[in-house]
Amino acid sequence: MDATKAKIRIEELRDLINEHNHKYYVLSSPEISDYDYDQMMKELETLERKYPDYHDPASPTERIGSDITKVFEQVAHAYPMLSLGNTYSKEELADFDKRVSKNLNEPYEYVCELKYDGVSISIYYHDGRLSHAITRGDGTKGDNVTNNVKTIRSIPLKLKGKGYPGDFYVRGEIYMPHAGFARLNEERKGRDEQTFANPRNAASGTLKLQNPAEVANRPMECYLYAVLSEHLPHATHFENLQEAKKWGFRIPDHVKKVSDINEVFEFITHWDNARKELPFDIDGVVIKVNNYNQQQKLGYTAKTPRWAISYKFKAEKASTVLESIDYQVGRTGAITPVANLQPVLLAGTTVKRASLHNQDQMEILDVRPADVVYVEKGGEIIPKIVGVDKTVRKQESKPVKFAEQCPECGTKLVKIPGEAKHFCPNQIGCPPQIVGKLEHFVSRKAMDIGMAEATAAQLYNEGLVKDVGDFYSLKKEQLLTLDRFAEKSADNLVKSIQDSRNVPFYRVLYALGIRFVGETVSKTLARAFKSMESLSVATYDELIAVDEVGDRIAQSVQDYFKNERSKAIIDKLKNAGVNMQLTENETPSADRKLSGKTIVISGTFESYSRTELKNLIEKNGARNAGSLSGNTDFLLAGSNAGPAKLNKAKELAVDIITEKDFENLITG
Repeated sequence: MDATKAKIRIEELRDLINEHNHKYYVLSSPEISDYDYDQMMKELETLERKYPDYHDPASPTERIGSDITKVFEQVAHAYPMLSLGNTYSKEELADFDKRVSKNLNEPYEYVCELKYDGVSISIYYHDGRLSHAITRGDGTKGDNVTNNVKTIRSIPLKLKGKGYPGDFYVRGEIYMPHAGFARLNEERKGRDEQTFANPRNAASGTLKLQNPAEVANRPMECYLYAVLSEHLPHATHFENLQEAKKWGFRIPDHVKKVSDINEVFEFITHWDNARKELPFDIDGVVIKVNNYNQQQKLGYTAKTPRWAISYKFKAEKASTVLESIDYQVGRTGAITPVANLQPVLLAGTTVKRASLHNQDQMEILDVRPADVVYVEKGGEIIPKIVGVDKTVRKQESKPVKFAEQCPECGTKLVKIPGEAKHFCPNQIGCPPQIVGKLEHFVSRKAMDIGMAEATAAQLYNEGLVKDVGDFYSLKKEQLLTLDRFAEKSADNLVKSIQDSRNVPFYRVLYALGIRFVGETVSKTLARAFKSMESLSVATYDELIAVDEVGDRIAQSVQDYFKNERSKAIIDKLKNAGVNMQLTENETPSADRKLSGKTIVISGTFESYSRTELKNLIEKNGARNAGSLSGNTDFLLAGSNAGPAKLNKAKELAVDIITEKDFENLITG
């Protein structure tokens, strides 16, 4: 890789890592596995070492991630909460041990601990009472979540025994056990609320709730794994943990003191196998030098201690037999091949099915029925097939021919150039697509009708609703004939349906489920055409003239409104009184100073969330864009703004404005 390509890749990695940091720490909504994130970070570190001219003090390698949300009060850490260096390799762990041995040149011992997959917390105790609790934040300061932490029953509010310092900190990990997580998700399903992807997300999201009473109802636990003070009773980490048990702290039983690296390897091997038996998630093992004086002698890098390291387990993999392949039809008609497997235990759950994604992926794997396949949980969450043991493949095995017809309605499948998936084009008559559209229509971001997805499917299966227009002719008497409906629930649903007639026009447009027309495009089309009637007769040229509307969106919109069944649905909605045009409040004023401007947002902000800023941008006549171009007017940059975006803005001579500048633009 030459210097020019390296510079491009470095900027790309910095942007990607910053974005994933935001999703992980701030939004509690990670999109990639820890392993994939760590590999990106390692690649960036390697490139930055090789090309020091591209050093940037704002690079994500120069800092740790931050979970600061600007919602809670920020408090400085008396002892910085640094990240740990990590490895997936025992060879690198052996190198760590060699460095410790060389730098100490005296006998030492390690403490091995499980690496709990939750949320780090630092809790300060004064005179034996809990004073305040702070999240890791950016390592130097974090969010004050004291009231929420006080609801966790395994964290003592007042200490027992004696001998504890007058002032000290404990560090720990707040997590959600498997059983509690499953129960919480079932409750959320019952209330038609979005479920959590995994226990770590659930713990992180819960800790940042504004209502401690709600936190108290969540099944949160905490293990404490470090004590910090200038006046501890012992000179070693392990012995102080044992002392802290006597003070009432929940110290893990899985902590072990070992004398050399071979015993560390034994600890890792044991827990790599035994972790599936634990009632909570772990993703590795933490190894620390036990003696505090030796820790001080080894010291720190800019962001990690040299006396500790974490060994992270690779995603668990299992082998099983692929019995058959089904084809699922999504709301948009997308066809997803799914492998039916002989049940196999994987990362604590029994896996029976795994996604094969699309035809290209199936061909790359060359996967066939009766094959022995390797299944892995991507990011420990979603099962996927990652390989085939072809050494045991049967001689009579033949390659799989991808489905040519929709498994639900028999329509011939199509594959659009440039897309990975096949599609069923029968959007109006294919049952799974109809049910998917019903479920989408009632969802919160669309019509926000208080109905579970299962209820929408039930109404279709019972013949009460054939398309979204039929919701508005439902009667209470019809609902009372269905399971789980009583007088009050039937009244509530009818009222919710009637109330939905007043949602903004762009959400009605989004609720129709027109292919390629998501939330952003719905807003764009609503602003451009003002009403359903105008949009329904728009020509192809008029559609593509709208910013952000390309060929496939224009064609999809035209195809939808040309369809006779679509026209019938629109008529039903119109007759029911559903909002079919922009109201005065939704229409940006022509005299706004941002009218016609294009703005890109990057970073985090003091007074607004990114969603709030995007809404303000749109209300003031400007357009949100995801990337910079010569047509961009402003880069609205908050803290942690992506360095690649900042540099590109300078190259393109795009004005970089602050949160205060933006406020002046819309109020001045």
